[in-house]
Amino acid sequence: MPKISSRAEIMPASPIRKLVPLAEDAQKRGNKVYFLNIGQPDIPTPPEYYEAIRKANLEVLAYSHSAGNESLRAKIAQYYTRLNLPVTTNEVIVTTGASEALLFIFMACLNPGDEIIVPQPFYANYNSFALTAGVKVVPITTYIENDFDLPAIETFESLITPKTKAILICNPGNPTGILYSLKALEKLRDIVVKHDLYLIADEVYREFAYDGHKHHSVFSLSNLEEKAIVVDSISKRFSACGARIGCVVTHNKEVLNAIMKYAQARLSPPTMGQIGAEAVYDLPPSFYEKIITEYSERRNFLLGELQKMEGVLCPEVNGAFYAMVKLPVDDAEKFCRWMLESFSYKGATVMMAPANGFYADPSLGKDEVRIAYVLKKENLAAAMECLAEGLKVYPGRTIPVGEKAMSSK
Repeated sequence: MPKISSRAEIMPASPIRKLVPLAEDAQKRGNKVYFLNIGQPDIPTPPEYYEAIRKANLEVLAYSHSAGNESLRAKIAQYYTRLNLPVTTNEVIVTTGASEALLFIFMACLNPGDEIIVPQPFYANYNSFALTAGVKVVPITTYIENDFDLPAIETFESLITPKTKAILICNPGNPTGILYSLKALEKLRDIVVKHDLYLIADEVYREFAYDGHKHHSVFSLSNLEEKAIVVDSISKRFSACGARIGCVVTHNKEVLNAIMKYAQARLSPPTMGQIGAEAVYDLPPSFYEKIITEYSERRNFLLGELQKMEGVLCPEVNGAFYAMVKLPVDDAEKFCRWMLESFSYKGATVMMAPANGFYADPSLGKDEVRIAYVLKKENLAAAMECLAEGLKVYPGRTIPVGEKAMSSK
């Protein structure tokens, strides 16, 4: 029998999706499963998205331009300009989700064997895209006890080699839920300018900032005109994950020309998704305000419930809709499996993402999980009650019930 490739053998399973069969089995046993493992919002997709598709009335579902429809690229450019981040239509390439955008960037900007520095924990698929492109991820560790703050410049510079070509960040962070300050971004700017690197920023969660915090795009930083590359998507902002519409945005024409070769090779991004996306980019600021208010309330509720659980640690997350949570358990993946296979409370259980899959070193984050607070508050309340009860009786609990060896922040 022919063997699969060595590349496929080392490709990691998704920590977000690999426990799905266990969740399906739990549902078959009659349990309700609260899915906190994946960033799939339950907020309805704007009706304008579907209305635009209904009105399209296409006789032929044809390819679009490889860079995406010019009308959509113009709308995306206008969106950035409204944010005081001037972008032209020709500086946008539409992709099949942010995932394709990242893969195209890796393929266009880095050679096989080149290195990219990424603060960990990081979105697990960064590692998958890097492996596909033959790029080496060099992690720089941030810690839950320190609110996942970026390390000092000296720590970054100690990792830079002749093969280092870029730094990749997610801001606000997936999986951390942390929003980088302007000071932190300026620190990164100084590093990439000094060492002539790209600064790649996944800004998919740009609008999701709480407690008066402001998101600062890498496009707002000086001296990065040829070095900054932004990844964006309509998936989270407009609750349209299945549309698979993302984009690469940069002022660097050489990078855009290189990415276009890959865009042409895959022909075009989804035509129907682009039609819907064009409509939602016209939504007024009040749309974002309503969404942010809803997620802010969910975040506040989640943090309040976690603070009640003995031995649980969670930073004061201030962006995106994720929280990395440290649990009093021997092994978070074992705990997540146990919750799905062996535990139910009031006929329900909870699915979470084990955090070790968000680290390049799987020995890190072994007592952490990522929680996506994408459910409406009543479901989130039931999920937190279920989690609290599960932690009390889990056989691998590391802190006796009633003992507060660790406090939530």
